[in-house]
Amino acid sequence: MYHAVTHTPTPSIRALSVPPETFADQMWLLAKRGFTPVTTARLAAAWRGGPPLPHRPVLITFDDGYQGVHHYALPVLREFGFAATVYVTTGWLRGRHEICGAALDTMLDWEEVRELAAAGAEIGGHTHSHPQMDQLPDSELEYEVQRCREIIAERLGSPPESFAYPYGYSSRRVRQAVRTAGFAQSVAVGNALADPRQGPFALRRVTVRRGTRPEELARLAEGRAVGRTFATDRALTKGYTLVRRSRWLIRKGAGADV
Repeated sequence: MYHAVTHTPTPSIRALSVPPETFADQMWLLAKRGFTPVTTARLAAAWRGGPPLPHRPVLITFDDGYQGVHHYALPVLREFGFAATVYVTTGWLRGRHEICGAALDTMLDWEEVRELAAAGAEIGGHTHSHPQMDQLPDSELEYEVQRCREIIAERLGSPPESFAYPYGYSSRRVRQAVRTAGFAQSVAVGNALADPRQGPFALRRVTVRRGTRPEELARLAEGRAVGRTFATDRALTKGYTLVRRSRWLIRKGAGADV
């Protein structure tokens, strides 16, 4: 799970950004180790009984839709013939549907999104305004998912199949809303390798940070040291999940629009 690929990230996304040269080194090492990147849709289709996955499959995803994915990541992906999935927050992208002042850095415009799609990248949904979905009333939750899907379909000519939860936050209610909207699969975070037992609407990913070295990324892709690397993250996530569930129940009990 990547976010921004850039030399000069804003402070708000610095920790989740990767310098272009580091990204190139990481992709080179994945190619050297014999990995074959696939899209999220290809992965889910294989696990539903479709065409089998290639040798050593790996999922390369980008959340939010930062411009560096086009400027810096795309040439590298083309060089190695790598597939990827780009999850776009439609209200953050530059253009007619943009929510002014909402984006955290310079985002893709729709021409760049189309170029990514033409190069073989899967374009997935990531809501319209990047909210914490598990805290939204039902009406807002439905809007965020449907509006995002409608805009992507309008701009690219076909609706997206895959979805990513902002911040990785989801719940049974959120996952059902994504399914009802017409998405076929979705990804969370979890900082663990994806596994068919997780179900198509809760596939896990491993976070790539600014300090993730190419050798470390290759080890994580191979499933080595994942638990040790993200032990603290997992503990915090479990605790915060309980807090978020409690907040939702309190709102629901108070008669909020759910």
